[in-house]
Amino acid sequence: MSAMSDHPLCQIPGYENDTYAILGDTHRFLVNVSIPLASEDEDFLYEKCHMYTCNNGNSAANCPIQNRTRVKCSSWVYDKETFHETFTSMTNLVCDDALKTSHAQMLFYFGVLVGDLGFGLVADIIGRKKTLYVTFIILLGSAFGVAWAPNWTSFVILEFVIGASNHGAFIICCVLGLEMVGPSKRVWAGILVHAFFALGLVYLVGMGYFLRNWFWVQIAVATPCAFFLSYWFFIPESPRWLISQGRFGEADKIIEKAARVNKKPLPPSLMKVNKEENDTGSDGRIWHLFSNRVLLTRTLIVYFNWAVVSMIYYGVTMHTGNMNGDFYLNFFLLAVVEFPAYFISIALLDRWGRKRTHCACMLLGGIACISTIFPVIFGGPDLQPLTLALAIVGKIGAAGAFGVIYIFSAELFPTVVRNAGMGSSSCVARIGGMLAPYVASSGDLVGGKFGKALPLVIFGAFSVAAGLMCLLLPETLHKKLPETIEDGVNFDKGSKKTLYEKN
Repeated sequence: MSAMSDHPLCQIPGYENDTYAILGDTHRFLVNVSIPLASEDEDFLYEKCHMYTCNNGNSAANCPIQNRTRVKCSSWVYDKETFHETFTSMTNLVCDDALKTSHAQMLFYFGVLVGDLGFGLVADIIGRKKTLYVTFIILLGSAFGVAWAPNWTSFVILEFVIGASNHGAFIICCVLGLEMVGPSKRVWAGILVHAFFALGLVYLVGMGYFLRNWFWVQIAVATPCAFFLSYWFFIPESPRWLISQGRFGEADKIIEKAARVNKKPLPPSLMKVNKEENDTGSDGRIWHLFSNRVLLTRTLIVYFNWAVVSMIYYGVTMHTGNMNGDFYLNFFLLAVVEFPAYFISIALLDRWGRKRTHCACMLLGGIACISTIFPVIFGGPDLQPLTLALAIVGKIGAAGAFGVIYIFSAELFPTVVRNAGMGSSSCVARIGGMLAPYVASSGDLVGGKFGKALPLVIFGAFSVAAGLMCLLLPETLHKKLPETIEDGVNFDKGSKKTLYEKN
């Protein structure tokens, strides 16, 4: 919310205590003679970036029309109905500087990309637990620090750090969750983690509604990060990572404790089998995904779907501020609908399969977003509930697809390059995230009713295209996962052995 766009109005020169709200007849007269009217198809009455000045130095109130000159504003007052203050209003990131809000969001997602790469590599070297704790410490410091950012430059630097540490922690949590469970529970572990992301959005909109000031909202969302420091005492290291490092004794203790807590018998030969598998594993590198036409095609389709899912998921949320109606209600609805999206995905993944479920989510979200053009262009404020409903359906599709793509792509990549494939996919997704704020604000450049519909139409078109392309991928449900590069090339051509027979 700190970078959310505001509704500004040029400040009237010489008028003390000027406000966005009209204070009386005299104030209304000064606004009418000082600020040009906006075009008829805009949602606001007055222009945001221009005002009149008098050529002879008099005030616009005492100036004949022929002596008026239209100039750019240098100071503004802001609508405080939704926000009392945001970073945008505090630093006047409007009009010529309006694109800086999109730059700030882009740099945040660039930080996410760097965090995925950097902390992912570190986690493979020093372990999941240590790296996770490092991200928590960095996140805690930067999340509090950004609340005191004095200017745009320091703000975006700290936002970059927050993006890197925040998503670095998220990716490590996802990996830890998947590495802590067996194949039959990976759907739950892989998707339920996203439900807590949605819970965070609900918390954010709640703090925004009650606090209304970006500084206190930032403090409110930074404070829970302090709780993460306690994780060191009850989150174990990943046994799979320990085994991959040859630290079998430490892994054995963690697995024995898990078996004891779950009251499950532990096969005495388990560690012996893991040692043998660790000693006989084959090497793979990220470039092997591009060394064969079959793997190249699949990898590019997976990458495109990651980028589009990320762009739509974040873009539809960002577009909330451009929609009519109550901002907080719109944001809350777009957040809370993610919960049924994830549970529906869980129910369908083992029935429809990964490919059909992902395709259905992408098509559902894409068609809903494209359909918003009709109530926006051909309707009016009375059709705002329909526009919101279609945006909600679009968000449901995007959220469901986001959960599925983690599972689907992890099962498509061969084991020897699975971490590299997932890491590179997440990096490509950040390109979609970086494009999202520009697409969401593209309507401001076009203007009018079509401008309001344009971002959702773009999101929808990309979603439909990505959903149809994923039909070219093989289904992974109930199939033995590919281990080597050769297995990946021949995947879907041979055995129908279920993945549950693994391990």
